Amino acid sequence: MTTYLFPPPPVAAVPVRGHPELFPVNRLFFVGRNYHAHAVEMGKPVDKSVERPFYFTKAPQTLALSGSTTPYPSETANYHFEMELVLAIGKPGFRVKAEDAHDIIYGYAAGLDMTRRDLQLVARDKGRPWDLGKDVEHSSVCSEIVPMPGVVIERAAIELSVNGAVKQKSDVDKLIWNIREIIADLSLFYHLQAGDLIYTGTPEGVGAVLPGDRITGSVQGVGEVALTVGPKA
Repeated sequence: MTTYLFPPPPVAAVPVRGHPELFPVNRLFFVGRNYHAHAVEMGKPVDKSVERPFYFTKAPQTLALSGSTTPYPSETANYHFEMELVLAIGKPGFRVKAEDAHDIIYGYAAGLDMTRRDLQLVARDKGRPWDLGKDVEHSSVCSEIVPMPGVVIERAAIELSVNGAVKQKSDVDKLIWNIREIIADLSLFYHLQAGDLIYTGTPEGVGAVLPGDRITGSVQGVGEVALTVGPKA
């Protein structure tokens, strides 16, 4: 029997609609600047004809379930929301062809990529890693996963509100790199595994929140996500 010096952390997991079993989370991947209008508002337009997708990761320990109240993080004065469609991988896949991408899809969720924007931009402008801006405790918010094996979502309204005021409103059909292209490209770099979650990018309209703010978001046909920003850590 294997023994440890102290108890290992619990497995990060997300509820699955209609199932008593939880979806165990393996890795969290995020696609950067995957809506044109958001890329422009961040001052970094994307030319798909000469660029490839780029990614960052977060630790599974950053996962927070929809409905949570999480602390306003330390060392930031500019904490931002980013509403995203989340893709759940259900089978192993490596060097997956775009036309076969549907084979490894388990389902989808609605998610938030919460970001220390001030720290991210300082790191970006100095050519440093984004970890302190992105890999933030409680920052990977996820709704329950809706099983949709083999389904490739091509169109779906995506929206986010803060305290009832709409801040982001777009459609998944505006993704620069669509679901098939994301899977095909990311699987060139990683052996994708069941349990991987891919946050596919956020539309324009990102902005700051404060302690006490209530964030609600939705992806048409998938579900809703909610987060309350608690007191400062």
